[in-house]
Amino acid sequence: MRRQYPKYKNSGIEWIGQIPSHWNIKRLKYLDKTIMGQSPESTDCNKEGVGIPFLQGNADFSGLNPIPSVWCEYPNKLAQKDDILLSVRAPVGAVNVADQTYGIGRGLCAIRPKHSHKKYSYYRALCLLDELNRIATGSTYTAVAVDQVNNVVVPNSAYDEQGILSNYLDRKTAQIDDLIAKKERMIELLKEERTAIINQAVTKGLDPKIELKDSGIEWLGKVPKYWEVVPLTKYLESIADYRGKTPEKNEIGGVFLVTARNIKGGKVDYSLSQEFVDLNEYAMIMSRGLPRIGDVLLTMEAPLGEVANVDKEEIALAQRVIKLRGKENIVDNYFLKYWMMSASFQNHLLSLATGSTALGLKASKLNLLRLAMPPFIEQIEIVTSIENQSRKIEKTIEKCLQEIKLLQEYRTALISEVVTGKFCIYE
Repeated sequence: MRRQYPKYKNSGIEWIGQIPSHWNIKRLKYLDKTIMGQSPESTDCNKEGVGIPFLQGNADFSGLNPIPSVWCEYPNKLAQKDDILLSVRAPVGAVNVADQTYGIGRGLCAIRPKHSHKKYSYYRALCLLDELNRIATGSTYTAVAVDQVNNVVVPNSAYDEQGILSNYLDRKTAQIDDLIAKKERMIELLKEERTAIINQAVTKGLDPKIELKDSGIEWLGKVPKYWEVVPLTKYLESIADYRGKTPEKNEIGGVFLVTARNIKGGKVDYSLSQEFVDLNEYAMIMSRGLPRIGDVLLTMEAPLGEVANVDKEEIALAQRVIKLRGKENIVDNYFLKYWMMSASFQNHLLSLATGSTALGLKASKLNLLRLAMPPFIEQIEIVTSIENQSRKIEKTIEKCLQEIKLLQEYRTALISEVVTGKFCIYE
């Protein structure tokens, strides 16, 4: 159970607020040891796993454990197992725990509890995000120095009490994390369901009783008896490949440049990359074909196989993006997109791809791809069915995402309230 402490006092620190009367506030350096990272000589580093795994501030903090990008034989600064890892630049305030010994670079510092309970120190570090970003400085990117970390003021209680608070947070955050994991799994299943709906509709049609025939293609199997199976390019009105000279780009303004990064999940996501080209150069850049609403965009490399329909014409298209347009009243562009999103097509696409660093496909190989094509009216019916079912799935996914966001916000607020003593725990 939980309830407020009998008496409180003002901490004098805005982010901490009032604390229990028997608590105090101290600078972090009097409670924990901080080890600021230092980058070694590049010649000491390798990607072959030789030496000690090395982390920079931009190491992957999204999972349970950090992910090293290189290894070093003689790192200058080390984080020990169970040290708290704090990112001190780009971004400031990301937190993780070392699951082994790591070399750490300038973007990281290790916090090693001296007079604090280990888990309480970890939860306390999670509460420093806003405060560290408030005091961070820099123009290209923000950062905090070791003195700033050492001198940040934090709440402090008796060691035994910290253990009780930490045990409570361990239990509660585990429950919240379990709920989040279940909702994330539900989202995965919903996406798999949507993929299955698309694949079934574009390869077998909407009538489960329709007579099928052998397509003659192993990876496709049987298709409705009256469908055509043709080269992808047979009924295309145009194919525009924008590979060639890279246009001059900026992040200020002009015509929005849709890159391969913008095409994801069957849509153009304008938030994933925001680059522009000069309006005066637009005609030259798009000389191979201006976009029209509904045109199909296919990424040919990094990543390969993402597809979307053009939803606005005032865009430029970057390298590694090909624009396809079906012949009017023969190939519906939205059907074509869903066909190319299907698992059957994607697997075939990957089988033709080449490349060691990144898989890609040359435009000259487009004619090797295949299209299972129903009559035009049936294409429209299939698109309508897919989109009706997809809307329901998207609505459920959005609800799950909102619930995950609320759970994450609750988790953050709960940790902050416990760490700053807004209520006490009795075990």
